[in-house]
Amino acid sequence: MEPRNQTAVSEFLLLGLTDDPALQPIVFGLFLSMYLVTVLGNLLIILVISSDSHLHTPMYFFLSHLSFTDISLSTITVPKMLVNIQRQSKTISYTSCLTQVYFALVFVGMENFLLAAMAYDRYVAICHPLRYSVIMNLHLCVLMILFSLCISFVDALLHSLMLLRLSFCTDLQIPHFFCELAQMIKLSCSDTLIDNILIYIAACIFGGLPLSGIIFSYTHIVSSVVRMPSPEGKHKAFSTCGSHLSVVSLFYGAAFGVYISNEVSDSPRKTAVASVMYSVVPQMLNPFIYSLRNRDMKEALRKLISRTASLL
Repeated sequence: MEPRNQTAVSEFLLLGLTDDPALQPIVFGLFLSMYLVTVLGNLLIILVISSDSHLHTPMYFFLSHLSFTDISLSTITVPKMLVNIQRQSKTISYTSCLTQVYFALVFVGMENFLLAAMAYDRYVAICHPLRYSVIMNLHLCVLMILFSLCISFVDALLHSLMLLRLSFCTDLQIPHFFCELAQMIKLSCSDTLIDNILIYIAACIFGGLPLSGIIFSYTHIVSSVVRMPSPEGKHKAFSTCGSHLSVVSLFYGAAFGVYISNEVSDSPRKTAVASVMYSVVPQMLNPFIYSLRNRDMKEALRKLISRTASLL
């Protein structure tokens, strides 16, 4: 393949999920619906939390930031795909592609650390209930958010700077619906050994550490709950963790499924379809999980609807 210096690259081609013109309207309608549900559902979560003083607790503080992260991650990837389908164009500029890579990494990293912070919050609430208000103070919660943001920014910046040094070949087709780091590296004509090593190291550190924290927290939670003498106490303790555990299972299960699909499948399109399960679907389902499985959220939502109806 004839190499092309990265400075000469002006745009890439996003091949999307299908080349069939008959399926394009279906894909457009499906992803538009999913995006609107994601944005409106997560905005509703943020509005409910901010409007009810009973939800001004660390758990819901982290949940509101998780909802904002979900909106941001979907906004980075889906609208560009919808615009391309509407315009019947597959192009994305070099700058826009790098921007997608950077912010996708930032918000995926944020989601990782927020889920770990929420697991730690549940660990303190169940295993150290008498010290909960002392440990989980506002100062610590803000520091955890800032730490997550800084680590995510640094990780994304490191990967983006490594991409900048790469040269790309004449084939600039990305078999995906957004610019994903792994797909960008595969297009390069440069030596990508360092980039691939960096991906695995970053995944082990910035993915493995939050996941280890979640496993540690729930191991201690289960141990504490099992020792509770009251069945009602056990049920209440598990019910406060149900929504978060569902979101964790969905997020990490989808990510692991995409990784397996990428390893065993020779079809980039199948990998692209599988990646929808971690880049779009969890962000859409999170509001439903927290609103349907959480009694406090349902009560706050009813109050908000009642106040809105009385104003009308």
